[in-house]
Amino acid sequence: MENAAYAGLSRQMTLRRELDVVANNIANADTTGFKVEQLLVGAEVGERARNAFVRPGVSFVLDNGVGRDYGQGALEQTGRTLDFAIEGEGAFFKVQDGAGEAYTRDGAFTLDPEGRLTTQAGQAVLGDAGEIILDRTLGEPQVGADGTISQNGQPVGRLSVVRFATLGVLEKGGDGLYRNASNAAAVEANDARIRQGMLEGSNVNPILEITNLIEIQRAYESVTRMIENTNDLSRRSVERLGRVS
Repeated sequence: MENAAYAGLSRQMTLRRELDVVANNIANADTTGFKVEQLLVGAEVGERARNAFVRPGVSFVLDNGVGRDYGQGALEQTGRTLDFAIEGEGAFFKVQDGAGEAYTRDGAFTLDPEGRLTTQAGQAVLGDAGEIILDRTLGEPQVGADGTISQNGQPVGRLSVVRFATLGVLEKGGDGLYRNASNAAAVEANDARIRQGMLEGSNVNPILEITNLIEIQRAYESVTRMIENTNDLSRRSVERLGRVS
C-alpha cells in the first residue's frame, strides 16, 4: 500500500508546484514583456517501499524545473517616447546593474538626472558603445527600427538588442530581467525590429491559464481521494488480519 501512497504524494508535490506556476502566470498577465511559464514534469523510478529487490521499481513524479515560452507578445501602443518594443522572438534589450549584464523584453525606459537611459528600476540600458546618454536640451529622441537613436537628426547611439542560440541558458531574475547562466555568448539580433512608442504585452493567455488552474485543482483532489482510499484499504486489511489472528 505504501508504494501507491508514495507515488500519489510525489504527484501532489508537483501539482502544488504547478499551481504556483500557473498562479504566477495569471498574476503577470498584464506585466510588460512577461513570458508564460510551465512546470516540466518527468518520472523517476525508485525502489519499492517493500520488496526492494523486486523489479521494476515504482515510478515517482519528478519536478524537472520550469520551462518558459519566449513567444512574441502583443505590441501595445503607448505613444510614450521612451517606450520600446522588440518585434522578433528570442531577442532582448541588454542592461547593466551591479550584478553585471542582464537582458529584458520590458522596454519601458526612462532617463536619470544625468540623462542616462535606464529601466524603471534604474539599470543602465546598454548600446553598442556602452551606456546611452541623451541630451535633454536636444529634444525628444527618435529611434529607428534598427535601434539607432537620433536627436535633432544626428545619431547619438544605438540600442543593443541580442539573442542566444539556446534560450535555456537564461535564468529568471528580478525586475523582469534574465541572466546568462552559462558561458554562451550573446549575438546581435540583426533581424529584430524596434518599435518606438510601443510596449510588448505578456504572452499569457488568461483563459487557458484559468482552465489549467481548474484542471490542477481537480487532479489534486483526485490524487487525495486515491491516497485516502489506499490508506482506508490498508486499515481494513490490518483489522481483518487482526480478527483472523
